[in-house]
Amino acid sequence: MPVEGGSSSGSASAARHPKQKRKAHSLSIRRTNSTEERPAGIQRGDMLEGQDSKLPLSLRHNLLDLFGQIEREFENLYIENIELRREIDSLNERLTGDGQTVDGGDPTKGALKTKASHSTSQLSQKLKTTYKASTSKIVSSFKATAGSRAVCQLLKEYMGHRDGIWDLSITRTVPVVLGTASADHSALLWSIETGKCLLRYAGHAGSVNSIKFHPTEQMALTASGDQTAHIWRYMVQLPVPQPTPDVSAPCDEDQDSSDREEGEVDGEGPCEVPTVRVATATLKSHQGVVIAADWLVGGRQVVTASWDRAANLYEVETSELVHALTGHDQELTHCCTHPTQRLVVTSSRDTTFRLWDFRDPSIHSVNVFQGHTDTVTSAVFTVGDNVVSGSDDRTVKVWDLKNMRSPIATIRTDSAVNRIIALPHDNRQVRLFDMSGVRLARLPRSNRMGHRRMVCCTAWNEENQSCNLFTCGFDRQAIGWNINIPALLQEKKLNLGPIDINVILICWKTGKSGFDPIY
Repeated sequence: MPVEGGSSSGSASAARHPKQKRKAHSLSIRRTNSTEERPAGIQRGDMLEGQDSKLPLSLRHNLLDLFGQIEREFENLYIENIELRREIDSLNERLTGDGQTVDGGDPTKGALKTKASHSTSQLSQKLKTTYKASTSKIVSSFKATAGSRAVCQLLKEYMGHRDGIWDLSITRTVPVVLGTASADHSALLWSIETGKCLLRYAGHAGSVNSIKFHPTEQMALTASGDQTAHIWRYMVQLPVPQPTPDVSAPCDEDQDSSDREEGEVDGEGPCEVPTVRVATATLKSHQGVVIAADWLVGGRQVVTASWDRAANLYEVETSELVHALTGHDQELTHCCTHPTQRLVVTSSRDTTFRLWDFRDPSIHSVNVFQGHTDTVTSAVFTVGDNVVSGSDDRTVKVWDLKNMRSPIATIRTDSAVNRIIALPHDNRQVRLFDMSGVRLARLPRSNRMGHRRMVCCTAWNEENQSCNLFTCGFDRQAIGWNINIPALLQEKKLNLGPIDINVILICWKTGKSGFDPIY
C-alpha cells in the first residue's frame, strides 16, 4: 500500500500563495544572492538580519547557497550557448564562402572544396544538434503550439476512491459507463460525461484488482485479494451532462514533470450513491490472490488468474469450475480473453506467457512462449489478432497470432514494464506507441493536469469520439482524455494510413521494480 506523505498538505498550502507574493520573494532572493551587487564589507548574515522572514537564519543561508548554484548553472549554460551560436554562425559564413568559390573554379579543386564543404556541413549539423539538446529542456517548458493542444485534452476527472485504483474498464452495453477497481476494497461505476459516481460495489473483503463487464448484459466481473472473483449485476441511470470546461493541454514529448503536489486527492469517497453488497455468483476455487479475471466471448464462461500459479475456467450460470489451467511455475500476473474467439492468454513470473485454445469443445491445447527474460507482467489480445506482452526485462513485444515464432515488433524501455494496455509505472508518465513500435506522443502531466502518482492502467473507449481514453493511478483518481489520432499522426508527419485504436500505452517507471496489489 503506498505511503501517503504527510508533508504534501504543507506543500499544497504553499503552492496556493498568490503569484505576486511568490514573485516578490523570488526577486528578493535574486538580489541577495548576487555577489556582484553585494558591498564588500557586508556579510550575508548582516544582509539577512534586516529582512522580514519567518524562516530560520540557517535555512535561509542554505536556500541562498542553493539558488546561487542554480544561478551559476544557468550562467554557464548561457555562456556555452552563446559560444555554440558563434561557432554555428562562423561555420555558416565558411559554407557560404565555399559555395561561391566552387562555382567558377577548377573542376578538381571544386571537387575537393565540395568534399570539405560536406565535412564542414556535418560538423555544423552536429553543433546545431548539440545546441538544440542543451536548450530543449528549458525552452520546451514554455512553448506549446496550437496544433499540439488539439492532440490531447484532459476532459474529466473521476475522484471518490479512498485508495489507489488498480484497474478500469468501459461497459459494452448501454448505458456506457466507466468502472474502476480500487485497493479500498470497492469498485465504482461512473458517468463518463459528468464524472458523477453512480454505483458502488462493496462485496469484496480485499483489494479489488480488476474489473471487466459482460459483453451483452449489465453484469460486472471483479477479482480480489480475498482469493475470490465476484459476478454482480448493476442498474444505473445517467445524469444530465453539464458543459465541460476547456482544460486542454499539449502532448509534449519533452515537457518537464508536473508541478502538481504529490498529495492526496481531495475526494473522500462517493456520497449517497447506491451500493451493491451481495454478488450474484462467487468464484472461490483459488488458494491465493486473484489478480485478474475476464469474460470469454459470449459471456457464458469466465477465466481467472491467481498467485496460486493456476488460471481457472468457470461456468457463469452454475459457478462451477470447468478447467484448472495449470503449468506455470510461478505466480500468474494477468489473463486476457480474445474478443471474438475462445482463446485465453495468461502471463506469469516464470518469464513465459501461455496461449490456451478452447475453440474445440472436446479438447483444449496450450502453447508456451518464452520471448522474455524476466517476469511477463501482462499479455493481451488486440482487435487485429495480435498479442502484446510486457515484461520486467524492459521490453514490450507484439506477436502475430498466425505466426508466434518471433515478435513482429519490440519496444525497448528504460525500465521494467508491468501491464498492457497501460503499463503501470510510478513516475506518472503515459506514452503512446503504434503497433509497429513507433512512439507517437506523451500525455501531458504539467499545468496541474494528469496523475500525481504512478499510473496503473488505461482503457480505450472506441464508441465515444470525445472521451476516448481513460487512465487511473494510485493518486486515487481516474482521468478521461480526448486523443485526436489523425491530428497526432499529422503532427508527427507519419504516413501510416488508418491506425488501429489499440495503440499501446506505456507508463514509464524509474527506480523500482514491479508492485503488488493489496490483500
